Amino acid sequence: MTNASTPQGNASIPDENRGKILQRGGEELLVEKLDDRFAVNATSKQQAWDLVNKVPVQINPGAAPPQLTEFIVDPAQKDQVLNQVRSDAQVNYASHVYQVQGSPGSQLYVTNQITIQFDPAVKAETMSAIAQEFGLEQVKQIAGIPNTFVFQLTADSKENPLKITNRLISRSEILTAEPNIIVRQQAHYRPKDSLYSKQWHLNHSGGQDLATGAHVFAEQAWDITRGSRSIVVAVMDDAIDLGHPDFQGLGKVVAPRDFKGRDFNPAPEDLGEDHGTSCAGVAVAEENGFGTVGAAPGCALMPIRTTGFLDDQTIEDLFGWAVDRGASVISCSWGPSAVYYPLSLRQRAAITRAATEGRDGKGCVIVFAAGNANRPTNGTINESGWRNNAISGRTSWLGGFTVHPDVIAVSASTSLNKKAAYSNWGAEISVCAPSNNAPPGMGLPGIGYVATPPEVRTALRGLGIVTADRRGNEGYDTGDFTYGFGGTSSACPLVAGVAALVLSANPDLTAQEVRQILQQTADKIVDPDPDPQFGLRKGTYEASGRCDWFGYGKVNAAKATQAAIARRVSLTVARSLVVENSKMVMIPDNSSVGIASEIQINEFATIKDIQVTVNITHDFLGDIEVSLVSPSGSETLLQGRTLGRQTVLNRTYSLQTTPPLRRMLGQPVQGRWQLRVVDAIANDTGIINSWKLAIGV
Repeated sequence: MTNASTPQGNASIPDENRGKILQRGGEELLVEKLDDRFAVNATSKQQAWDLVNKVPVQINPGAAPPQLTEFIVDPAQKDQVLNQVRSDAQVNYASHVYQVQGSPGSQLYVTNQITIQFDPAVKAETMSAIAQEFGLEQVKQIAGIPNTFVFQLTADSKENPLKITNRLISRSEILTAEPNIIVRQQAHYRPKDSLYSKQWHLNHSGGQDLATGAHVFAEQAWDITRGSRSIVVAVMDDAIDLGHPDFQGLGKVVAPRDFKGRDFNPAPEDLGEDHGTSCAGVAVAEENGFGTVGAAPGCALMPIRTTGFLDDQTIEDLFGWAVDRGASVISCSWGPSAVYYPLSLRQRAAITRAATEGRDGKGCVIVFAAGNANRPTNGTINESGWRNNAISGRTSWLGGFTVHPDVIAVSASTSLNKKAAYSNWGAEISVCAPSNNAPPGMGLPGIGYVATPPEVRTALRGLGIVTADRRGNEGYDTGDFTYGFGGTSSACPLVAGVAALVLSANPDLTAQEVRQILQQTADKIVDPDPDPQFGLRKGTYEASGRCDWFGYGKVNAAKATQAAIARRVSLTVARSLVVENSKMVMIPDNSSVGIASEIQINEFATIKDIQVTVNITHDFLGDIEVSLVSPSGSETLLQGRTLGRQTVLNRTYSLQTTPPLRRMLGQPVQGRWQLRVVDAIANDTGIINSWKLAIGV
């Protein structure tokens, strides 16, 4: 897959390229049209289907999101047919179907909405004039982001959303402009394979393929709490069988929602909708003397059935529903089907809102599965080195949701305390949790199991997860339970359940404090073996206490709930250390390494509060990222590439405004602190004028 290198600050995109560049999350992605199809939004589904009687097309059933109908057409006639369809009075809009260049299968559907973030100085009359110029109609304002609005195209719009946003982004009044695109949601794992004694991931005392300490020590945590009904775990997935015995009990289910069926019964309707039931079982299956038990059996379940597709409005709807109806923890065992997927402005804002405004301002704990492709959550790897591997060359990977700073990204370990062969990895992994390993016959990505060397087959040992299953013959197994669930899809709700226990023990904790507790109390898994596919050795821990395979380690429910109880008495700040570096430093242009400005602190103390004040001038602040690096090497992103055409950054980042800073609480003050600034885009330059640390001890 190819990521466009055209800088966002470049004001002149040639006309012939305006329809080939997708503005997305501060990046510009190269896209290409699929020659044999297009998508239509009509006044009704029937009106869309009636098009087959008017033009030479065939319906591609089930391919497009619910609000669209996809048609297959002769490539030689597509433009002519598309123009004819657009002129139909019953058609609201029709558009090409795209894919990211070099990434077949990553289909992108364009809606008639775009998001525009105006410069803070732009007045309402100027915004209105720009909207009129491009034939746009305002739909709503985005909460939490100043001067940011959703617009939709009208009959007066002369170009498609890609071209319009590329014209808008070049204007001085606009910081960001991006179309609302839809991609298919993809569950990370679809296993084909009662009963607490078989639930080794919660607790075990040894056995075949069971390493000491491979579980999460749930029994010790249950001595403190088995969960409170006031703590609600939202499971967003394909569907959840609410008639299952594991989800029965007074007050067990709250605020169910079906966004696919547009009602309040998120039960499975289609073949293969088994995933969500098993995920919900891992997190919160009720303790009722029958079947399985979840990590937090006393907590409530908010079951949410998704549409199966991802776009800006969908993410706003999903997380908005969970936040507005009192979710404490949100579990998401899915991701985009596109391998390179930057989050849009609206998607980032929706998750940030949930993480900061949920639970009356304490924030919802948001947990995402890292994915099952044995790839980095964010990075590029050489895939040509493995024998018999059909994939070759270098591929860029970006999980979108898993790299959001407010998300707990979860990788998978095995019953042998090893890295699960399929588990994604990277700098964004927060913690891991026990799950299965790649089952016999599945093999590794790009490798058939029969071609896998014997030493790799041995490495694939590991037990599956026993959990709830869709009732009857429709699920993974015959009956009401499955014995082979797994993937990071299972690790994710397990962490969500442990987070729910933590909040049950101490509901005053913020979402970031829960994250910090999970990381600080995690068990360090020692796995020195190289990755069997790429030979990578990423199972050793850095000075900061984390590694790319397991994050800060495997969650430990007992230690985490004990730490939550201990935090009921809050720390008090006795005094503050304030240190400033006023030496001006030029920021290297077009450098992936950037520059670091340093502050040395010699006092022995522990961080109880922290604020960072930054003063930077730059010709185009949308080019830069600003991070704080602690003496232990822990790096926290303070400012991403979201400032667009602004030229002056004079801002204080605190625990309240920048929740990821909370991970530095409890760390030692002494040592060399660094403010790292990276300007990875050519042409525009800037200066670090000064920066200041204020640390409460």
